[in-house]
Amino acid sequence: MNIKNNKTYRAGMVCCSIAAALTGLSSCADFLEIKPQSEIILEDFWNEKADVENVVMGCYSALQSDAVRKRMIVWGEVRSDNVMSGQNINNDVNLYNIVRENITAMNTYTTWDGFYDVINRCNTVLKYAPGVAAEDPGYTQGDLKATIAEVSALRDLCYFYLIRTFRNVPYSTVAFTDNDQTMDLPATPFEDVLDSLINDLESIKADAVVRYPEAKPRYQTGRITRDAIYAMLCEMYLWKKDYDNCIRYAELVIDSKKLLYEEERSKGNSGGTMSLSSLNVVETRLNGYPLVADRTSGNMFGDAYEAIFADGASRETIFELNYDANPESSGMPSSSAISSFYGNSDSHKGLLAPTSAILDDVTATSGRTIYEDKNKTLDARLYQNLDAEGGSITKFASRSVSINMQDASKPSASYSYYTSNNNSSQWIIYRLPDIMLLEAEAICQQMQEGSEQSVIDFNAPKLQKCFALVNAINKRSICKAQLLEADTLKLADYNTKSLMEELVQRERRRELMYEGKRWYDLVRYAMRDGNTNQVVSAVQKRDDVNATFAQNFFKKMDAIFWPYNNEEMKVNRNLIPNPVFGSGESTSYEKSK
Repeated sequence: MNIKNNKTYRAGMVCCSIAAALTGLSSCADFLEIKPQSEIILEDFWNEKADVENVVMGCYSALQSDAVRKRMIVWGEVRSDNVMSGQNINNDVNLYNIVRENITAMNTYTTWDGFYDVINRCNTVLKYAPGVAAEDPGYTQGDLKATIAEVSALRDLCYFYLIRTFRNVPYSTVAFTDNDQTMDLPATPFEDVLDSLINDLESIKADAVVRYPEAKPRYQTGRITRDAIYAMLCEMYLWKKDYDNCIRYAELVIDSKKLLYEEERSKGNSGGTMSLSSLNVVETRLNGYPLVADRTSGNMFGDAYEAIFADGASRETIFELNYDANPESSGMPSSSAISSFYGNSDSHKGLLAPTSAILDDVTATSGRTIYEDKNKTLDARLYQNLDAEGGSITKFASRSVSINMQDASKPSASYSYYTSNNNSSQWIIYRLPDIMLLEAEAICQQMQEGSEQSVIDFNAPKLQKCFALVNAINKRSICKAQLLEADTLKLADYNTKSLMEELVQRERRRELMYEGKRWYDLVRYAMRDGNTNQVVSAVQKRDDVNATFAQNFFKKMDAIFWPYNNEEMKVNRNLIPNPVFGSGESTSYEKSK
């Protein structure tokens, strides 16, 4: 953990970027609108509640930074079968090398200081906030507990990104505010860090804010809530292979979202201009899950995309990072990472593009491996994820996607791209379909293989539950006002553990494509299976990677993780290089089974 080289951590000082972290907050009295301060002397700062709140907002600002956001995309997508080289990728040689699977410890995207910046800010709040509570009567013990829960969860989220990327990482819950502190920590094993994160979240979940005031809707999805902590625990338990707890926390999130929806509906807020009968149709279509619905009449579709990814703070969003199209006037950043990587109005194709395998699957009418043949061209995600004709990624890069189904045999889509460097799309960390599919994956792992009647009886209720989760998400995406039986998936087609598991994985890929999830899913499958077969199959579908190379390289389990950056290893001699990328002996490799 290279902190000595980061100016943020000077002795006796902490850098607190307090630029507005969330959109939709126009009151000049709101603490999120306080202008950034470069360096704050500790002994002159931690005196009152506002000081704590300002630094907490600095944690969110650091999480929004390009250094972190770009790595969320690069680490979560670029090594996967979702992307290949796009336009002018040679302008970013480090990104180009990753796409070609030519990764070395010199690659700048292997640096992790942005995440450790957030971690240290959070640790600093945890160190000094109790002293403020002792001095300022306006900062109550209840406020302190809520702060501890919020920043602990942000810190745990950062560590979760780090271990899924590098496997073993330096782990500390101590604030580094003094140059005399020992910072060159050895890496803690993946399993130990994961256990620590789970234990930490379990200990603070009850103190987290359940719901922010209605007057501040951006807070509900743009700051950590109890639901966000439940979502993190759901995913972490899945990685731990504790499927009962994964399911338990998924259900807590789903129940919370259902309760919120019912409260909104009782106030007449959930359906907009929809009549009660229309709402009933939507709820039936979504199997009772409170997802954002598309329109249920006419031939134009795409409302759900705009509500979730552009407008933000949607019904199904749990936690997201907010950006603004006018950073100069708002003081909050635009999403330059998306503008560069995925595209903009000047260049619809960004540095990254969909793989040929995806483009072929989109245009195919049978034999698909990503989208279902059953839905043919009706799946909205065929158009929302990418523009097949232009060969570009449209999710996040486009402000709106209008899907015209007037002639269902020849559907078309039009896009309204954000202008260059003025992208205000919301970067979603967790939303309800993600959690529903994590639960479905956990249920699949509890099923049995075999054709015996006892196996069939054991699997039956689990198959039904899995299918209800997947089918709700799938039906939401069908661009048709009135669904016919021929339009929807059928449980009978997925009546074994392996068939259902494949369906869950396909639904997860097409629903969450380009949201920074795919590579981590492949890593999780490999760690669970004890082999890299799915990783190899995926990487071989990338246009920029030699198939034979992928087959040989990913025989080693170490290859699914990233190397430590060379500069980090120079500063921290306790880091042991990943043998796949370093000079370690082959005997140190962890082999794929």
